[in-house]
Amino acid sequence: MAGDQGKLKEIAALKKNYQFRLLVDDAHGFGTLGKTGAGAGEEQGVQDEIDLYFSTFAKSMASIGAFMAGDKAIIDYIRYNTRSQIFAKSLPMPITIGNLKRLELLKTKPELRKKLWDVVGKLQKGLKESGFDIGRTDSPVTPVYMKGDVPEATAMVMDLRENYNIFCSIVVYPVIPKGHIIYRLVPTAVHTDEDIELTLQAFRETKKKLDAGDYKVQAIPDMAEASA
Repeated sequence: MAGDQGKLKEIAALKKNYQFRLLVDDAHGFGTLGKTGAGAGEEQGVQDEIDLYFSTFAKSMASIGAFMAGDKAIIDYIRYNTRSQIFAKSLPMPITIGNLKRLELLKTKPELRKKLWDVVGKLQKGLKESGFDIGRTDSPVTPVYMKGDVPEATAMVMDLRENYNIFCSIVVYPVIPKGHIIYRLVPTAVHTDEDIELTLQAFRETKKKLDAGDYKVQAIPDMAEASA
């Protein structure tokens, strides 16, 4: 949620003393972390210690669908015993072919991942230099921590979307304590320096509005009506 990686190295080390299987849900790590984009396990040097690896095509692949990798016996057991798998439809063929092409690009176009991290570095550096708290993120997921309630957060994110053309998701209570807001930005390899500067300017301006109480509302704004 906050962009920081799980402590896989420390958890994997416990396997020397305890008998357990390690399952990693690496939604944001797959395709972005590690020398080849294989994920957080590769980034932390414990890829071989992961018994079950789960991730999605909806993040770095910009598609839909997901996958699980592991020993054949375990995967076969899951395939024939998990109700959500048994009664799920297969992905449409165009989506499947698209995902295979994306995997091919991940393997053959390392410059895309390099460009992503260039954008990530500039955005996160710019936010910190502008006085924003982005926590301890060490991934492309870029949280921006602020103070405010749920209606304020909703009004601010609507302002960002409708008037600044900046899309970001918000994290509010009960996921985090009352009175706190997290705005989650996820830069991509296709963002430009201009996009980064526009984003920084938008956050500087909307932060001033938040501090001035401009987003104080009696009820959560209806985004559907606002954009209609």
